[in-house]
Amino acid sequence: MKKITKIGIPIVSIFLLIACGNNENKKQENPQDSETSVQISKEPEIRINDDVLNAIYSQYANLTVALAQDNLAEAKLAANAIEAGAREISNNSTLAVSAAAIVSAPDIENQRAAYSKLSNELIYLLKKAGMTQAELYVEYCPMAFDNKGAVWISSTKEVRNPYFGAKMLKCGEVKETIK
Repeated sequence: MKKITKIGIPIVSIFLLIACGNNENKKQENPQDSETSVQISKEPEIRINDDVLNAIYSQYANLTVALAQDNLAEAKLAANAIEAGAREISNNSTLAVSAAAIVSAPDIENQRAAYSKLSNELIYLLKKAGMTQAELYVEYCPMAFDNKGAVWISSTKEVRNPYFGAKMLKCGEVKETIK
């Protein structure tokens, strides 16, 4: 009974965090807000062949946006949810360790370094699991980490660089498609 509680609580937490972010989709569009709706592009619904990875990717997308917006606090929240979900994947402490490093990072640069490791591991897992619906893009910034380069995952081809944020938001290119 205790084992079910230990496993169930992190999963429920992840789904609650996801559900909280879905309220935007349920709001009725106000005709006065038509200019705003033009600027916001609707992202495709992503479906991964693994339910836990599906939940983790949802939080990863939030993490990517937070880093692109230079938002340390939001990045910590998303990484905390990723860490809980990653513990549900057997034999995958690397993902959980990288997420935990983002949560405990004292600044955004350290968060971005841990995010790079997290992204590499998540790309591997997503390729292994495969997609049920839509596709994801592996994007690459050649200038990240003193021109060593780094990758991240996006649901759109539009580059929003999490490694430089506002400084160089559009630096990067699509390198690969995960189908």
